[in-house]
Amino acid sequence: MAENPQAAAGNENQNQAQFALQRIYVKDLSFESPNSPVVFQEQWKPHVNLDLNTAHTKVSDNQYEVVLSLTVTAKIDDKVAYIVEIQQAGVFLVSGIDGPQLGQMLGAYCPTILFPYAREAIDGVVNKGSFPALMLAPVNFDAIYAQALQRKQEEAAGEAGAEQKTH
Repeated sequence: MAENPQAAAGNENQNQAQFALQRIYVKDLSFESPNSPVVFQEQWKPHVNLDLNTAHTKVSDNQYEVVLSLTVTAKIDDKVAYIVEIQQAGVFLVSGIDGPQLGQMLGAYCPTILFPYAREAIDGVVNKGSFPALMLAPVNFDAIYAQALQRKQEEAAGEAGAEQKTH
């Protein structure tokens, strides 16, 4: 009995890796300028601090929501000029990718896609707060992901070593 070539091709396509961006959206956005209007009288040489975090959740079999959270704090001396918090999110279709490759995709590749949208939203809200434009420098999410993996491995090795000492 001959195998149906179309059915075989269908099975091959199901096993191939697929990736698609389905939606990008702002999940949460906050802007505060607690010391305005006094801060507008200061010479504008702020110290800008950026905190970022990523998270992902499985929405369905092949869909994941990835959320890039950024907090930007600009201070002049000890006065907070502004704080911007954003959760830039996206829904991604990912199939045929598992294990470490899936982790890399969700932890580094997807945030790299989301970052320019978050950067643009932050710049816009900062301008609307009557502050000079803020263009955040690009972020190497691959390096951040690799550092997080290494930290987890070191913590796991440390915990394993501590367990061996107690036995």
